[in-house]
Amino acid sequence: MLVLAPTRELALQTFEVCESGGRPLGLRSVCCYGGVPKNPQRQALRDGVHILVATPGRLLDLIKEGVCYLTRVSYLVLDEADRMLDMGFEKDVRTVMSYIRPDRQTLMFSATWPRPIQRLANDFLVSPVQVTIGLADLNAARTIEQR
Repeated sequence: MLVLAPTRELALQTFEVCESGGRPLGLRSVCCYGGVPKNPQRQALRDGVHILVATPGRLLDLIKEGVCYLTRVSYLVLDEADRMLDMGFEKDVRTVMSYIRPDRQTLMFSATWPRPIQRLANDFLVSPVQVTIGLADLNAARTIEQR
């Protein structure tokens, strides 16, 4: 399974949950993100993992180095997909997805549903199911001033 997250902080939070839930089942997890040395991440990938949590930029670096292969990924999670696109990662996300087998199961989590997210969903999801929690109108309340 591959979980793509927009930030190091979210990737680490997700990794901790995967690690605590997966370890008793014998599942190995690794978290790959920028701003830290690559060698421990490279070694963890070489040792083999079941769950990879990563930020798009670092993941692409590891793919280009030939350390990470995504051909066996059968589950893909795009966490905070709207934030990844807001941060300019759309091209990176699309590139990562091109390395993953087309018959994967894909889950997208997004706090909002803007057109770029809809396009991404239409391009990569087959028979998607949209689950909305709360109001379908995902705009901020007009009585709230945002700064």
